[in-house]
Amino acid sequence: MNYSMIRYMLGLVSCFSAMFMTLPMLVSVIYKEKSGFSFLAVALFSLAVGILTARKKPQNRKMYAREGLVIVALSWIVLSIYGALPFALSGDIPSYVDALFETISGFTTTGASILTDVEALSNTCLFWRSFTHWIGGMGVLVFIMALMPAKDSSSMHIMRAESPGPSVSKLVPQVRNTAMILYLIYFGMTLVEITLLLIGGMPLFDAVTVAFGTAGTGGFAVKNSSIAGYSVFLQGVVAVFMVMFGVNFNVYFVLLRKKPRQAFRSVEFLTYIGIVLGSSLLIAISILPMFPNAFTAFHQAFFQVGSIMTTTGYATADFNTWPALARTILVMLMFVGACAGSTGGGIKVSRVILLLKGIKKELQMVCHPRSVKKVKVDGHVVEHEVIRSVNAFMVLYVVIFVVSLLIVSLDEKDLVTNFTAVAATLNNIGPGLEIVGPTGNFSSFSILSKFVLMFDMLAGRLELFPIMMLFVPATWKRV
Repeated sequence: MNYSMIRYMLGLVSCFSAMFMTLPMLVSVIYKEKSGFSFLAVALFSLAVGILTARKKPQNRKMYAREGLVIVALSWIVLSIYGALPFALSGDIPSYVDALFETISGFTTTGASILTDVEALSNTCLFWRSFTHWIGGMGVLVFIMALMPAKDSSSMHIMRAESPGPSVSKLVPQVRNTAMILYLIYFGMTLVEITLLLIGGMPLFDAVTVAFGTAGTGGFAVKNSSIAGYSVFLQGVVAVFMVMFGVNFNVYFVLLRKKPRQAFRSVEFLTYIGIVLGSSLLIAISILPMFPNAFTAFHQAFFQVGSIMTTTGYATADFNTWPALARTILVMLMFVGACAGSTGGGIKVSRVILLLKGIKKELQMVCHPRSVKKVKVDGHVVEHEVIRSVNAFMVLYVVIFVVSLLIVSLDEKDLVTNFTAVAATLNNIGPGLEIVGPTGNFSSFSILSKFVLMFDMLAGRLELFPIMMLFVPATWKRV
């Protein structure tokens, strides 16, 4: 284990944490709010820690897979610890445990909240709350790599650990350039959404914070009614962009290279769009009697499907009151999630495709035991290591889900609440059903349950393995 490199990278994360807090400080100046002093104090503290930790560059800067996993896991934990401090110091969220829950929910783009009155927060804290989504959407370490040079052989391990999906490849030969391309696409799409929301009449502060939540597929809103209080046009813009941010960013890179046929022929992309449209149609038919016309029913269904499948968590209706079929489809979509290489969470469409193709292969092998079958996606043979990784992911996913559900059940809440609370946090969605539905929150859970759900949020965002590596003794042995 290269401890000096871990120390150095955590120092950089502390410095960048201070840099991120300059924006909410600017917001506090604009709105003349005292909560900005809390961000200033934390920024100075994290900057001092970062400079002390990173001032000595390690002689050995080589990183392997385990260093990459550990650095990513610890970085997100450190970033969350710093990010929660301003909430607690400002008094907007007096309990540090609740502030940590809200912050982890923000950085992991989960959107699960302990707040009963969102509008009671200062504009400064509301901005920071949404900005954590935007930071966490693409990944803070991907951002650092975009700005600072690093050896490709080492930094690729960090990108693989932080980027969602069963496999990560470089868009261009240099990892730093890949990170820059990803963030330029991310930033450009965010600006386009802000512009369209402003054209639709949304106030600037709302447009920026809503766009941050959409881009990161997080779902923190600045209104108690989430997105329900805005016009149909604005809801439509948010819905379309939620679906767009759930697409693998490689698709947009290929589009920029003017190869639309190659971009839209991806099996994952076609499956993703098919699930979104098919689910929206089925739910619209199910809820049609609850709305005045078919357009409104489909609009509501499409928004909620886009929000749940991309794991954003915004809401325009209380789907807790919808028919059983509609709610069942939404719960199933919680597990499917968005595409690999997007800002969305969940198991990922690509993993579902690989699992189904793997099952098909095994069934064919039973009928033809001497035949040689290969799993292919988009005409390419999938390496056995990828299949093995997907299978291991699913086993670990089930284990974490079951253990989390058992511990959370100690709070004596109903099964639907417990089940969907774990599903919503492990899949980075936000709202569940019953007590944690779109009109509810997570404030009534015990401290133990909140820590379990915080662990689930981090594990889900980091694809399980980086967090779990922290508990493996062999990880910490020097080589």
